Amino acid sequence: MATSQVAATGNGPKGPLAGVRVVELAGIGPGPFAAMTLADLGADVVRIDRPGGAGLRIDPAHDLTNRNKRSVLIDLKAEDGAARVLDLVERADVLIEGYRPGVAERLGIGPQECLDRNPRLVYGRMTGWGQDGPLAERAGHDISYIAVTGALSMIGKADEPPALPANLLGDYAGGALYLVIGVLAALQHARTPDGTGQVVDAAIVDGTAHLTTMIHAMMGAGGWQDRRGANLLDGGSPFYGSYETADGQYMAVGALEQRFYNEFVELLGIADELPARTDFERWDELRDAVAARFRTKTRQEWTAVFEGSDACVAPVVSLREAPDHPHLAARGTFIDHAGLTQPAPAPRFSATPGSVRRPPARPGADGAEIARDWDLPADSWGGPGGDGGPAHAKEGS
Repeated sequence: MATSQVAATGNGPKGPLAGVRVVELAGIGPGPFAAMTLADLGADVVRIDRPGGAGLRIDPAHDLTNRNKRSVLIDLKAEDGAARVLDLVERADVLIEGYRPGVAERLGIGPQECLDRNPRLVYGRMTGWGQDGPLAERAGHDISYIAVTGALSMIGKADEPPALPANLLGDYAGGALYLVIGVLAALQHARTPDGTGQVVDAAIVDGTAHLTTMIHAMMGAGGWQDRRGANLLDGGSPFYGSYETADGQYMAVGALEQRFYNEFVELLGIADELPARTDFERWDELRDAVAARFRTKTRQEWTAVFEGSDACVAPVVSLREAPDHPHLAARGTFIDHAGLTQPAPAPRFSATPGSVRRPPARPGADGAEIARDWDLPADSWGGPGGDGGPAHAKEGS
């Protein structure tokens, strides 16, 4: 696999957010991913972990969303828990938390306490339902959030239940990345001469709904039917979808424009046997013909047929196969760092590239180092080796 400049040592590229300090209150899902994204871009992220652990219980050494971070242990329910967090907040630019509404306030580290301590702080809040509304206090997961926004209803075949896009659409696209956008915008404002800190309410339902803006525009213009499997981009058209190959693999077809479609059917070898693509009444016939043709060769054979063309056809590869795809390997889209193959930071910067500088943070391993770099009293933040302070009972939220 090709190497990339974004796989770096501790002294490697620092990224455009070098000098920005972030406090992350440990959680799972979109909050840690947002903090990882900021860390990839060069921010100094200190993750406050709970004694006893939390989250999905995966091996911390493999939790890639904690790369480029440092960790300290704080029991938020201990007598000195809130005070220790506020000591970090005083020195930070950003705080990220993903608790249910009201939990941070009950712990004494809500927006009011933090902004009183640091008026220029950006306080980023990551939730599914948002800080208010009838469902704000309810539990939920990615599938719940994308269901009520209409996004889930669009995905899948017309005669089957909606297909589940893992948790990429809600947690990460509609949640984590919108939190990052909000934090960066608020940080820009806070750093203006008259700027102040503020709270960023990043709700997955809001971000996911925002992602559907173009679809709402098309529906309003009469170019999108409010049902799945009936539209140009949702599998309704026979020239935008996936087809099984002779070896049980799949090829993805996106030949939307006429000139790309012409090249597609020519290379497919059945250009003279198909009904016109504008004959909507015969789309099922067109789809069946394309499907039958794809089943005559393996994925590798079809990949070779379409290589170098503008037919907009690509092999559907697995997660394990993706790092070795020739294009991704050439660009260094995946990197090897600390023995782990992982996606490289994105996007790319010409002058201040992001980098993977540190392996996933081990809970509580960096107390002494953080105390040194953030000008905190070393005796209360762990001695040499830095255990982040005494272990207390697990904090529950």
